[in-house]
Amino acid sequence: MQKKLILKTLKFLMLSFSSIFIVCFLLYLIYVYFNQQNMVFRASGLPKNHVFSFSNHFDEVYSKTNDGTKLHGLLFPIENSKGLILYFHGNKGNVDLWGRDAVFYNSLGYDVFYTDYRGFGKSDGQVEDEAQIFEDALAIFDDTQKRFKPQKMIVLGYSIGTGVATYVANQRKVQALILLAPFYNFTEFTASRVPFFPNSWKKFSFETNRYIKTIPCPIFIFHGDRDYVIPIQNSIKLRKLLKPADRFFTLPNEGHVGINQNPDFQKIISGLNF
Repeated sequence: MQKKLILKTLKFLMLSFSSIFIVCFLLYLIYVYFNQQNMVFRASGLPKNHVFSFSNHFDEVYSKTNDGTKLHGLLFPIENSKGLILYFHGNKGNVDLWGRDAVFYNSLGYDVFYTDYRGFGKSDGQVEDEAQIFEDALAIFDDTQKRFKPQKMIVLGYSIGTGVATYVANQRKVQALILLAPFYNFTEFTASRVPFFPNSWKKFSFETNRYIKTIPCPIFIFHGDRDYVIPIQNSIKLRKLLKPADRFFTLPNEGHVGINQNPDFQKIISGLNF
């Protein structure tokens, strides 16, 4: 009798724990699905009347997306520019932060245009999914090319911006593609961060490994060997997909943040011919 009671109690406990586990797992899936936009793109907004302060000349630029949303950016022009660098930044901060490196890119002889994603800086709207990000990026590229008519268009991406930049370079004619700390494939990259979450439910895949294969322009990849956010193994895998003339550079003792200011990076990119 006592043995039956113990077995019955154990069965009850197992069913209870199983039910709790299933409920918790479902709640986990629901939470990730409905919050992945904010998990991937951590928007940092600015008041519309925010006043920027930079040592070099800049202009505030608004671009309209296909659905009429206004996206904000900062253009840092110089005289006798050789072209324009379109900069897609990472998933944090906004142009008020990223624009601090414009002095260096201007020193290379190029105008540089930093654009914010939806909800970042003074940009309107909210990021929804990858298709929207790609559509906005192409709209910004086309508007920038039409409005400023640069001699050359160079697309640069940092961190998650590398997925956006690679897609743009795949879809539009550009002079060069520069990737700083790229991931190989965002779906693969996020597997360990949201375990057991179905890939088919992910709203961002950023298949850099797919788009980079058919990009005709020169590609330059830079990655720190102490990057613990997006490990350098991502770029090592991408290197196998590059054309013979493309270049991959390892930055010794560099982490994920700070590539723009890295002396080795600045020296190398200053010597490149776009």
